Amino acid sequence: MEISRPLRGVITAMITPLVDQNHLDYRGLDRLIEHILGGGATGLFILGTTGEAPALSYQLRSDLIDRTCRQVAGRVPVLVGITDTAFTESLKLAERAKIAGASAVVASAPYYFPASQGELLDYIRDLSAELPLPLFLYNAPHNTHHTLQPKLVREASALPNVIGLKDSSANMVYFHSVCELMKDRPDFTMLVGPEELMAEAVLAGGHGGMCGGANFFPKLYVDLYRAAACGDLQCVTMLHQKVMAISSSIYRVGSHESSYLKGLKCAVSLMGICGDFLAEPFRSFTSLEREQVGRHMASLGILAGPPTIPGAEMTTIHERPVRATGSSSLGEHPMPSLKGK
Repeated sequence: MEISRPLRGVITAMITPLVDQNHLDYRGLDRLIEHILGGGATGLFILGTTGEAPALSYQLRSDLIDRTCRQVAGRVPVLVGITDTAFTESLKLAERAKIAGASAVVASAPYYFPASQGELLDYIRDLSAELPLPLFLYNAPHNTHHTLQPKLVREASALPNVIGLKDSSANMVYFHSVCELMKDRPDFTMLVGPEELMAEAVLAGGHGGMCGGANFFPKLYVDLYRAAACGDLQCVTMLHQKVMAISSSIYRVGSHESSYLKGLKCAVSLMGICGDFLAEPFRSFTSLEREQVGRHMASLGILAGPPTIPGAEMTTIHERPVRATGSSSLGEHPMPSLKGK
């Protein structure tokens, strides 16, 4: 599917449904995709932070690319994260994405080694020249320890294969600065990662967001985007309050920096879409924490009745999954590393 330029709307930063450390939950993945698309999302972003990409094997990543593209079947663009410390591995993932039918790839600066802005620009130039798909830059400084400075983004945008930016810095001064530099490039997509900032970003001239919350409540984020895009500030205020209520409750259960991701997967599992298994080094919420998430979802009107888990899926006991024979009991944010998605 050829990607529109700019790409507008809510591109869901999708979780990766897992049965265990090395296997996808295929049925859960299919249900999740249909749930997201049914809520009006205009695209999917897989293998990002919310998708736990760095914790997944290359084989599992490839399986996710294939299954996602097959299930989507060209209905919306699929963007594939290819961030890796090894240049060659990023290219291999991009090739797999191309073969599977993805629309574009997303890459941040390679993490671990320090690099100057000049070195990062050279990296982007070399990578984009070999990629078989268009490239979105991914500014994720909390995770990569590199910031793609506005000047670098501007210079990289001149490369024929670089078509947009996902900014997960949670720094609106940065976002405004890039928008200012790119105001003569209406075709260059500007997306924001933290869903709490999507409305502000769109009102500032951005084109949408990659929202993790759209895994379980896609319509809310789609409605918020549309309200911001048409300048309906009264509606934006009302919907943004709901987004912040989710952020300050479901994403804050527990005391770990991974609470956003745990809460997100827990919420989806309580809706009966897929299980809540997380890849190492994380553990799913305990029964008490699941109860908290369930209460928050009920108070927000997201969960109408008793939570369910598909009968053959995985549920959580003692923080690790075991086979379930029936439904289980119910149970960032200060974490830009995960909240950026």
